Amino acid sequence: MPIIKSAIKRVKTSAKAEVKNASQLSHMRTAIKKFDKAKLAGEDDLEKLYKDAISAIDRAHSKGLIKANKAARDKSRLSARYNK
Repeated sequence: MPIIKSAIKRVKTSAKAEVKNASQLSHMRTAIKKFDKAKLAGEDDLEKLYKDAISAIDRAHSKGLIKANKAARDKSRLSARYNK
């Protein structure tokens, strides 16, 4: 544990950010998995799940959790699955 006051604050801040970032990434992965499951099952609400997944990917990219290339790749793969 750091001794300097600013370093102590930084440890607390980064711990909070780590939890928030992990939650955001988990939400993105879950949205993609929900879409995939619904696609395989042939459910009716595919369009809503597709939009939710795209939105989750965009949100993760805008927060800096994933890089631009990964966001584009994920969205491209998702749209390919959606249009099949």
